[in-house]
Amino acid sequence: MDDDMTSLRKNAFELLEKIPEDKLTFVIQIMQGVNGLYNDDSAEREAAFERLEKIRKKVDDLNYGEELTAYREEKYGHAGVG
Repeated sequence: MDDDMTSLRKNAFELLEKIPEDKLTFVIQIMQGVNGLYNDDSAEREAAFERLEKIRKKVDDLNYGEELTAYREEKYGHAGVG
């Protein structure tokens, strides 16, 4: 299997050599994204979640109908309705 990986890596390097310098940024972003899929940064994710929890607003009694009506009124006005 190491031979396959070596072959794959060799192929990847050959392809990288053919990419113009100004396009390498895109390739690097893709590689970083793929690498992020395999790295387990659970501590980092947990810290981000904690930050979100701290800024989250608590709502005791929320009337969804009133909220929706207020939002629509704010966004669209009365438009001669009602």
